Amino acid sequence: MLCPFCGFKEDKVIDSRESKEADVVRRRRECLNCQRRFTTYERTDEIPFMVVKKGGQREKFDRQKILSGLLKACEKRAISMGNLANIVDDIERKLSDSSEREITTTEIGEIAMERLKLLDKVAYVRFASVYRDFQDLDAFIGELQTLVKNKRS
Repeated sequence: MLCPFCGFKEDKVIDSRESKEADVVRRRRECLNCQRRFTTYERTDEIPFMVVKKGGQREKFDRQKILSGLLKACEKRAISMGNLANIVDDIERKLSDSSEREITTTEIGEIAMERLKLLDKVAYVRFASVYRDFQDLDAFIGELQTLVKNKRS
């Protein structure tokens, strides 16, 4: 660490403390050349998770965006916020467990639909209609028929 006063490269750490959130370490240092003290703050350098959209553009993973889409699909349905948060947690866990720092919107949508299908069929169809971008009534009815057929199996 360079001394901010004289530019010397060596110092000693006098005191270290973590922040309340444990995401930053505050260190009190003393320059070995000029003996002046200074404070540094250290935090881990996180590489953000990225979402690759259908058009190829990338944006930072936003948990709130996924939760917002799920909330729209589950509007007026008896699904708890805890269940929706668990779906988003599963998506984040998949990202964390992967060595890749990117996930496609297709993967996100498939995970969300798979979980919604188990929770509530109506919410699943609502989400699927937006996610799969049904262009006409036939595509929508086809998805409903698949759902009914799987229920009978």
